Amino acid sequence: MKGDRQGARLSEPQRFDRRRVKDLPPRFDAHPLRLGEPRAPGSRRDFLARLGGGFGALALAPLIAEAAEGEGVLSEGPHHRPRARQVIHLFMNGGVSQMDTFDFKPRLAELEGQTFDPGAGQMVESVTSSPGFKVLKSPFAFRQHGQSGRWVSEVFPHMAGVVDELAFVMSMTSPTNVHGLGSYMQNTGFTRPGFPCVGAWVSYALGRLNDNLPTFVVLPDPKGLPYNNLGNFTSGFLPTRHQGNVIRADSDQPIRYLFPPANAAQVTPQSENDGRALMQWLNRQHQSHWPEDDRLEARLESYEMAARMQLQAPELFDLSEESPGVKTLYGLGEDPTDDFARRCLLARRMVERGVRFVQVWSGPGGPKNNWDNHANIHTELPFMARQVDRPIAALLRDLKSRGLLEDTLVVWTTEFGRMPFSQGQAGRDHNGGTFVTWLAGAGVRPGVAIGQSDEWGWKALDPIWCYDLHATLLHLLGIDHEQLTVRHNGIDRRLTDVHGHLLPGLLA
Repeated sequence: MKGDRQGARLSEPQRFDRRRVKDLPPRFDAHPLRLGEPRAPGSRRDFLARLGGGFGALALAPLIAEAAEGEGVLSEGPHHRPRARQVIHLFMNGGVSQMDTFDFKPRLAELEGQTFDPGAGQMVESVTSSPGFKVLKSPFAFRQHGQSGRWVSEVFPHMAGVVDELAFVMSMTSPTNVHGLGSYMQNTGFTRPGFPCVGAWVSYALGRLNDNLPTFVVLPDPKGLPYNNLGNFTSGFLPTRHQGNVIRADSDQPIRYLFPPANAAQVTPQSENDGRALMQWLNRQHQSHWPEDDRLEARLESYEMAARMQLQAPELFDLSEESPGVKTLYGLGEDPTDDFARRCLLARRMVERGVRFVQVWSGPGGPKNNWDNHANIHTELPFMARQVDRPIAALLRDLKSRGLLEDTLVVWTTEFGRMPFSQGQAGRDHNGGTFVTWLAGAGVRPGVAIGQSDEWGWKALDPIWCYDLHATLLHLLGIDHEQLTVRHNGIDRRLTDVHGHLLPGLLA
């Protein structure tokens, strides 16, 4: 069932402004191939439209409508006037320690080395630590920054410089202390697999802005995929084409198999066109027998998209046209910022060219090289912070200087926080009780903070859940989270399940 389209409509469609970038190529149309059969239709959508007039019309009707429109289910207009039209989602994989970054807790210094006791007989549990928890103060100095006076740790000196652009959620909460479940929760709103992630919901609702680029792109850490692997980018029960398109930014070929290998001299533009046309014809025959299978629809869509991306992708990934000043701003070509800088810069170029939702990951799954600082917070946290601090601050400055921050929402988050007591000598264990998220850009009130954790940074005093974050994100995109639903297994499913409230304190 499609989302409810009732509500305010925009006076003008929210389409990609091609004046933002130079000379975008036209959409690719495959040349049909004669195979001793009647000439194939000029496009897959023509075929589906004809098919819908005959057998299987009822089963194919929603598919044909979406394919013909090239849009999301809210193509007639969002539920209300949006403040944002694109999102850059920065995910710090492993669980960022809130009391060592943005949530200053001087009380921990007073209790350093004492057994952690929150009083009132409250049980203290930890995921992997042993009993007898000793309070561990932050080893990092905190200072207030900007006109907002926000406290920021010394591990983020560059983000401290843009703190007045950020709106903080200081009491994010998760029901789990387990990485995989927490990552699912922050991305899909459920701790169980099989549910669509937020990027897929946005793609399903709003569709693409640029026909030559995907709607939802994922830039994972080159060191590996996060916990849950591709499950964090899934479209779940939504049509498969709304899943995240994973791009390897560190590779000579960021999009695998987009171009033939250099030694394949037999592959020519004409042979590629003929091959695509043959594949298109064969796929149509399959589609005519199993019209309800959306996996083939997604594969057809991916072939079409790959062909169109051959025209635009080389320009998108060519960072040589960026000025030396921009490269220096991000830390491109420098250690340790080069990798994350490259992906942040690509994220900016993607939203500039009309990618609707870009997710950038820091840290792979596993016991090291991420934000899961069990062994030694003194060394492990700065190691990760140095990689992302400068590029993220640069991304915000760059977006703002180009006017892109006016309609691009930037979200920084993680799956949960860390404990106020030590694990071993100097590590911190998982803590779903409270952690920090921030937003910036379109429709967000800069320089504010909502929510509060207790004096130790152990639990949130006023818990804010992923449902509230997701509801607010969708709201800024013009979507009412309660109206964007899909009927699945007899239930009207939505990103926020049966929960979710807007966070008005964050809205400009």
